[in-house]
Amino acid sequence: MSFISVTPPAAASDAAASSIESAYLSFRLGSQLFGLPLLSVQDVLDPRPLTRIPLAPAEVAGALNVRGRIITAIDVRSRLGLGPRADQSRYSSIVVEHEDELYNLIVDAVGEVLELPPSQYEPNPPTLTAAWREFANGVFRLESDLMLVVDVRKLLCFAT
Repeated sequence: MSFISVTPPAAASDAAASSIESAYLSFRLGSQLFGLPLLSVQDVLDPRPLTRIPLAPAEVAGALNVRGRIITAIDVRSRLGLGPRADQSRYSSIVVEHEDELYNLIVDAVGEVLELPPSQYEPNPPTLTAAWREFANGVFRLESDLMLVVDVRKLLCFAT
C-alpha cells in the first residue's frame, strides 16, 4: 500500500502556514483542472479495491480500509454530473477530511501542489455551469489552464 502524506507539519511557522493556506492539490476530471485546498487533504492513494455499499447514492463508489479506518469513497465525476471515465481501472484517490470524517475522492488524475497568490483568485465566472458553480468557490487563471477551486464541504454535503 503506497501513499503520499501531504499533511502539513504540526509546528509550522507563520510564513509556512500562510503559504499552505494558498496551496492547492490539483487534479483532473477529463481535461478540466480542479484544486483542493491543501489543508483539507490527508493523503493521495494508489487505486485499491472498493467494497460496494448497497442502496448508497450513485456518487458513493464504495468503502475502503485505509490503515484500519473504513472510508467512504466518492466518485467525483458522478458527483459533478460527468459521464463515467473511459477506463474504470485507471483513477487516483485523494483522502480529505470533512467534519472529522475521512472521505476518499476518486478522480481521473492527481496533479501537483500549486502555491498560488491570492491576487490570481477570481470568483466563479458567469459562464460556469450551475452544477459546477454549486461545488466551486472560485477559479485561478493559470498560464495555460483554468483551475476551479473545489469546496470540500459543498462537494460532500450529501454525505453528512
